[in-house]
Amino acid sequence: MELLSAENVVAVATAVAGIVASAVMVWYERRVPRRKRIGYRVQMDNPIGDDVTSGRANVRLGLFDEAPGMHQATLVLLRVENDGSQGIGHDDYTSRELHGLTAVFTDRSIRGVSVTQPPGTDHLMSHFTPHAGFGYDAGGNTLRIPRVPLNRGEHFKLLVLLSGGDVGRDIRLIGGIRDGEVHPNRSATPDDKPPLFSRAARLITIMLTVSVLTLATIVVVRDDTPPPLGCEKGTLTITGSTAFAPVVRDLAKEYAKDCEGAEITVEARGSSAGVGELAALEGESRSRQSSMIAFHDGASKRAGEHLTRLPIALSVFTLVVNDSLKLPADGLTLTDVGRIYAGGITYWDELDPALPHWRVVLVSRDADSGTRQVFQDQVLEGTWEGVPSTSLDCDIRTDRSAPVRCELDSTEEVLEKVAEIKGAIGYSELNIATGRPHISRVRLEGGTASVEAIERPRDPYPYYGVEYAYTYGDPPGGSLAGSFLNYIRTSGETQIRTHDHVPCATPEGERLCGDAS
Repeated sequence: MELLSAENVVAVATAVAGIVASAVMVWYERRVPRRKRIGYRVQMDNPIGDDVTSGRANVRLGLFDEAPGMHQATLVLLRVENDGSQGIGHDDYTSRELHGLTAVFTDRSIRGVSVTQPPGTDHLMSHFTPHAGFGYDAGGNTLRIPRVPLNRGEHFKLLVLLSGGDVGRDIRLIGGIRDGEVHPNRSATPDDKPPLFSRAARLITIMLTVSVLTLATIVVVRDDTPPPLGCEKGTLTITGSTAFAPVVRDLAKEYAKDCEGAEITVEARGSSAGVGELAALEGESRSRQSSMIAFHDGASKRAGEHLTRLPIALSVFTLVVNDSLKLPADGLTLTDVGRIYAGGITYWDELDPALPHWRVVLVSRDADSGTRQVFQDQVLEGTWEGVPSTSLDCDIRTDRSAPVRCELDSTEEVLEKVAEIKGAIGYSELNIATGRPHISRVRLEGGTASVEAIERPRDPYPYYGVEYAYTYGDPPGGSLAGSFLNYIRTSGETQIRTHDHVPCATPEGERLCGDAS
């Protein structure tokens, strides 16, 4: 477990923030006295007369212009509320006067006042009397407001008729509250309620929410899917078959992606060469012997008693020709192929008069090739009484023999040479040959090379063999070799089928691999 992983850091930080925030809130509740506050705000300041001085002539014309001294009349709606955390009583006002608060309307004169309150607070109206200090001086700009008791969240409104000044002039509420304050506040709408939580509480809530969401995102996004097997670290060299190498490379990449610390190197040098390299580890340490796997096309005839083989996949092979050579639609029979590789057919028109008079060019693998061994066992029925090698590179310009025969080190080289020479024929693992330019696959005994032809044999197709993995003895427990082979058999089916092979680990594959052994 990684202690400093991102999710652990966020989780610890969130826990610490929660503890600190709780401690601060407890301290605040115990040490900081709750404040009493009266807030006020102007909810309306509108002209109801001529309003020429504001540059907006004839705005909301009213009958007030006909009353004496009511030019430039305005209406102000002033909201006064308890927006603190405690109720405010009669004795909480600190004014020495009978009234508790004073509203000052700069440069304007008060002409009338109406008091409103929300439903359910009718008891507040009894305080708005001259005996309680409520009133204003004629022609003055000061409104005296009584000592109105307000529970938390309660409010009242004052609708004030003014004259002699323009809208927007300063309006202030003056007064004092014991252990509190009188202050202007703001609201987006006239009747918005004070926020349920303080700014500090909102900040702490947002911080903790972001931390929790971040932690949840990391947990969800992180790929916690357990690896499909017990992963092992270390180094592993895979050698042997060049035909099966593309499959092994893809499987090695997938294993390394699932299992960190595993380094797998694929060095395909031919089936027999790989098995020989593995057998040469006799006398080496057990860890050295278990650091190599050799893949072989078909069962190796060079594997000694120290080597253990494990069937991995059923490989489909195919004969290939240069695409300029148009063979009959049914392809070749095994007898045809035997005559060609025995040297009985030197020019293609000897096989079929409809074919061109081109020399037969046999492009083969070397003696270390498992692909060649499968070809010999499955197609030539175990014999190799063929034409000896006549050329190193199948150069028909310098090699005047017929047929021409060369041996190459890899399946890739075979395919490249067949694509290059008219009249050339060779053999390859199916997937490597599929889609190659200037290459045509050859039907055998009327059957087409495919996985379906092996699993559901409607047409006979004879050219296939088992791909074996060889190890030096049984891989020890906890070794990367054993882990990788287990990965192939338990999780490698998709990759194996992608390369047109049949996994031996499936029920049908086990039967087919057993029959082909």
